[in-house]
Amino acid sequence: MANQTAKYLVTGASGQLGALAVEALLARVPAGNVVALVRRPEAAAPLEAKGIEVRIGDYTDRAALERAFNGIDRLLLISSSEIGQRAPQHINAIEAAKAAGVGFIAYTSILHADTSPLMLAEEHRVTEDAIRASGIPYALLRNGWYTENKTGSVAAAIEHGAYIGAAGEGRISSATRRDYAEAAVAVLTADETAGNAVHELAGDESYSMAEFAAEIARAAGKPVAYRDMSQAEHAAALEAAGLPGPFAAILADSDAGTAKGALEDDSRTLSALIGRPTTPWRETVAEAVRAAV
Repeated sequence: MANQTAKYLVTGASGQLGALAVEALLARVPAGNVVALVRRPEAAAPLEAKGIEVRIGDYTDRAALERAFNGIDRLLLISSSEIGQRAPQHINAIEAAKAAGVGFIAYTSILHADTSPLMLAEEHRVTEDAIRASGIPYALLRNGWYTENKTGSVAAAIEHGAYIGAAGEGRISSATRRDYAEAAVAVLTADETAGNAVHELAGDESYSMAEFAAEIARAAGKPVAYRDMSQAEHAAALEAAGLPGPFAAILADSDAGTAKGALEDDSRTLSALIGRPTTPWRETVAEAVRAAV
């Protein structure tokens, strides 16, 4: 049973994960207990229409964050989307939370952040260390891959008959953003925290990219094969497709990490938190194929 008197704040509340977290939070506590943090004033109206208080703040503005966190008991700190700027932005948020007297932080990190070979993990490690050093009780939500990260390329894969990558035979235990959002809220609204906690969160099922491509082909009724390449070739191909070089390099690095097992986990901690199986990846593929054809 969620604490019905606590004041909860979700950062990035108009983003893809944040909006789902707000939705899940409203299913557990009254709207009057929910505060949403957004960067842009124009993002406030849809949230305010739900009866939620909206506060404006940016991870780069420590003073604005401190004002936004005033009176907040439990904070869901959703990681910044600005890769390369995340560490200082998150540290601003953590310091503001401490100054404002926030009682608990749940932070969306990355699967096995302490040992992950992914470039993306470094800023999460720095953030986790800063949370520990803050003295604020915490839960680290080490999210695995979103299935939507992979289904975003379904249309191109169908068009070209190939899904490219550098994941080799590595397996991915992904789940949907909604699954991760529900888990975050389950942790955020727990009546008590048993000390500080680390949750390794991933989908119940895993797949290789060859299996993923085969499922696209089955759902689309068209040939789609997985084409594996080197990390450098993958980065070059992504850049040639129009992605900025640094982002292409990060995606290719993530695929290379997948080949080393960085995105596989069989703990089923995520499904235990949400009280149901994680959304089958094949269902998410089928939805993406329907939208693409």
